Amino acid sequence: MTTPNATLRAVRLGLLMSQDEFARAVREAGQRAGQPNEATKRLVQRWESGETAVPRPVYARALESVTGLPIESLGFAAPVPQLRVTGDGHGGHDVQDSPVGVPATTATQTAPRGNYSGIWLSTYEYFSSGRDGSFTGKHYVVLLQHGNRLTGRSLPQGSLNPDSPLTLDLQVEGNIVTGTWNEKTASEGYYRGARYFGAVQMLVEPTGRRMAGKWVGFGKEFDVNTGPWELRFMDADTSKATIARYNRTPE
Repeated sequence: MTTPNATLRAVRLGLLMSQDEFARAVREAGQRAGQPNEATKRLVQRWESGETAVPRPVYARALESVTGLPIESLGFAAPVPQLRVTGDGHGGHDVQDSPVGVPATTATQTAPRGNYSGIWLSTYEYFSSGRDGSFTGKHYVVLLQHGNRLTGRSLPQGSLNPDSPLTLDLQVEGNIVTGTWNEKTASEGYYRGARYFGAVQMLVEPTGRRMAGKWVGFGKEFDVNTGPWELRFMDADTSKATIARYNRTPE
């Protein structure tokens, strides 16, 4: 049996692309790089269904160009490097120095209490040592669930700072949600397009409409930084029309 690649589907939906449009973007990326490929809607379907677990290098490079994410962050069966994190107070999670990973849970997996697929509003707080103040980050995120795995991708215009995509890779154990996150800051913003990584753990409220907890990361002085993070349910529909409605700056 194959496992669907919910991560890639979440990324594609976050880009507001149909499978046809995504295939065309992959072909165009190959042409720009001088490495033409023959991506089709059927190939995208094979990737998302898990029928093709590892794309050929020519497709992997085009996928990275289209999504702005490394191939190992797109849900394919490739080894995932341990997180290496440093930074200046925004969770301290630039990829540079010592390896840091999120320990795998030793608890027996249990079926999640509900399906959390849909559109959620992500809100986190962080302290910036460089600016000596606290700030809030907000994104509208498309979450997709397959079994105990929950993956997410922010909408292109659905954040307080445009051009700052956020991705989530989470595991659901009863009412506990644990995993990692990855954000590339705006190229014209304070952090100049830096990519940050971290871990997060949240509890799901009994209503299933809110998850709240903490993120953790490391600062440039090797101190541990943390702050609150919540996901608030907006809409269960992930159709193109609904996604387009939330593809805007959060209030």
